[in-house]
Amino acid sequence: MIAYAAKRLVLMMIVLGMAMSSAAAAPVPPDVLVRQTIEEVLKIIRSDDRVQSGDVVRIAEVMEQKIAPHFDFPRMTRLAVGRPWRQATPEQRTALIREFRTLLIRSYASAFKMYNAIYVEYRPLRASSDATDAIVSTLIRLPGGAQPVEVDYAMALTDDGWKVFDVRMGGASLIINYRNIFSQEIQRGGVQGLLDALIQKNAGDLSAAAKSQ
Repeated sequence: MIAYAAKRLVLMMIVLGMAMSSAAAAPVPPDVLVRQTIEEVLKIIRSDDRVQSGDVVRIAEVMEQKIAPHFDFPRMTRLAVGRPWRQATPEQRTALIREFRTLLIRSYASAFKMYNAIYVEYRPLRASSDATDAIVSTLIRLPGGAQPVEVDYAMALTDDGWKVFDVRMGGASLIINYRNIFSQEIQRGGVQGLLDALIQKNAGDLSAAAKSQ
């Protein structure tokens, strides 16, 4: 189930990630960050020979430099786990954040070069200048006349700038999808059962990636 969700949501992940301006006194508006970073990532996908060849080392570099630092992984993990998060020990919480982060990043990387022909339209931001939460809406146009996909980014202003804490594709929330899956794992084996399932999934992905090299 975890593997299925990762594959289903990979298009969401292809345009996730926000760039931040470390020099600016005020944070860059969330819609500007979305546009800048999506275009930068798509440029890399379309032009980087190592990415196009499936070089996992280069893909990991791009992920870590351009995308991963700008997700609120602790909040995403807490929301995805839901109420059972309160039952988790500090050690389990740390491990859950680490494993969920790994799962999301590898889901993205597994199809990093597959969507080089997409075109992204950006919708006007509907938020006040002093807002601390915002929804940034985009429309993903796929090649071959496929139905466009609406992708919305739920973002919050943090001490480190705007960060993504959920993505909704066609109205379906990434966090809710994973919460439903995680709930099944927790019912079977508690919080530790979920953690074990995530560890097993990530270990399997790592082994498969190593064999493909």
